[in-house]
Amino acid sequence: MSITEVEFQAASAEAVPEQAIEGKSQWQLTWRRLRSDRMAFASLTGHSAVQQYPNTGLSASGLPVPPGTAGFWLGTDELGRDLFVRILYGARISLFVGLSTTFMATVAGVAVGLISGYFGGRTDAVLARCIDAALAFPYVVLALALAARFGPSLPIVIGVITFFSWAGVSRIVRGQTLSLKEKEYIEAARSLGAGPWRIMFVHILPNLLGPVLVLATLLIPSAIVFEATLSYLGLGIQPPVPSWGNILNGAQSYYQVAWWYLVFPAAALLITTLAFNLLGDGVRDALDPRTERIFAGQAGGRKKKRRKAAAADEPAAAIAAGTAEG
Repeated sequence: MSITEVEFQAASAEAVPEQAIEGKSQWQLTWRRLRSDRMAFASLTGHSAVQQYPNTGLSASGLPVPPGTAGFWLGTDELGRDLFVRILYGARISLFVGLSTTFMATVAGVAVGLISGYFGGRTDAVLARCIDAALAFPYVVLALALAARFGPSLPIVIGVITFFSWAGVSRIVRGQTLSLKEKEYIEAARSLGAGPWRIMFVHILPNLLGPVLVLATLLIPSAIVFEATLSYLGLGIQPPVPSWGNILNGAQSYYQVAWWYLVFPAAALLITTLAFNLLGDGVRDALDPRTERIFAGQAGGRKKKRRKAAAADEPAAAIAAGTAEG
């Protein structure tokens, strides 16, 4: 390239009007990466249609009718109720319990973990023992005691799940806080006169939102399974209010003559928990794309090794073929 051409390109670049470079925040980049993850984004979608039919839904012998009979898409239960409608109404209970308990457990766990990790000393020792006790306590025993004293109900389910969920969040937050409080920017904020509460909630907490958000998305399916387990054991949502747990409890006496009564509620529970787990994986990869690159690099390394091994085997195969022809 001649000097004249370089001068011409430089003059053309100067003639172009200046454009402002717009920066993107961490959350904008995270949302952009999450939208590109089709599996995680598809996990957010759901079915909300409710269709009912006035049929009794029972056969001549008094048994549930199979799917596709008399307009019942998924068949009926032992009382002739539309199983499709009951599964959808059970989804409302499960999603409400999962989201509400996760929110309360996350708020409580973040607060306890921040205080324990930042202050340390006796405060950390006392709160850490409380966390260990909550993680070691058998949840079925507590649910049985509360159900015997107050009766099984939705508030009991929410209270039990929240009590056993906050400790896991608190332990993660405590460990991250112990690491972050030794950083240089925390020392700088402390030297400028920032108090402990300002440092915890203004400087440390924003750096914890990523791990906490990933953990919260993974807590939701655990809470849903937790609620279904309690309802199946008769310690949670009571009939006639539908819940996936008590639907499965009612199906255990009819699964030999009405397979759909057991399979479809279990499939709804499986698909929902799988969707939230995939969403959690997508959020984790969106917040920290290094993990995706690490896995991709490992897969690429294995492919490269296989190609090298195949290339090394080609001369040996050619020699063997020539020997055989000779």
